[in-house]
Amino acid sequence: MNRTIRTTEDVLALLDGLFPPAEPFWDGCYANRAADRPFFAPKPDENLVSYLDRGLFSPGRALDLGCGPGRNALHLASLGFDVDAVDLSPAAIAWAEERSHEAGTGANLRFHRASIFEVELPHDRYDLVYDSGCLHHLPPHRRISYLALLDRVLAPGGHFAVAAFAAGAMGSERPDEDLYRLGGLEGGLAYSPDELRALFADFTPLEVRPMTPQQSGSPLFGVPFLLTALFQRAG
Repeated sequence: MNRTIRTTEDVLALLDGLFPPAEPFWDGCYANRAADRPFFAPKPDENLVSYLDRGLFSPGRALDLGCGPGRNALHLASLGFDVDAVDLSPAAIAWAEERSHEAGTGANLRFHRASIFEVELPHDRYDLVYDSGCLHHLPPHRRISYLALLDRVLAPGGHFAVAAFAAGAMGSERPDEDLYRLGGLEGGLAYSPDELRALFADFTPLEVRPMTPQQSGSPLFGVPFLLTALFQRAG
């Protein structure tokens, strides 16, 4: 007998098993540092820099979900944020810690090798939750876990920002149910502005726009296939 499902988490774990495990893929990805991947560049997202330049929020506690080699976490820490950055890949975290050491980042930046849904964080609440490229690699059922995570860690009045594959530019646009029949995410899921607003309907949308592409010499990261959004939680 294998009648073990009793809780919602049991169902989520069962559905996880319908897709290939994520950690081996991402660890292999980050282990090859010479690969030509735009998000390997040590540059912060242009939308994140824009939010800060416009004073849409101030330094406080920040949580970086799916931080990769730490490019956005390092930028936030350099501006005085107290940052916790999480990634599933040991290779990504090792690279991020090397970059942090080279930059001389102090104790206000901590990297955690864990699932974003299982990580043990030092703070209960964060003023900013930032996600550049994590959401679009989650299977549909894990949006439930993602929303629960935001509900748990985002402070009242806090900000949540996300950059995800843009519908019509990159990513799978198959209906959610087709992905379970397929047994894969086709490299990541595309989102439209309306889909992001609907998914995060409990928050106030402050800005939803395409990421502004950047030239190779720019100090900022920007590619044309990402959609960016900034939301605020009620105070």
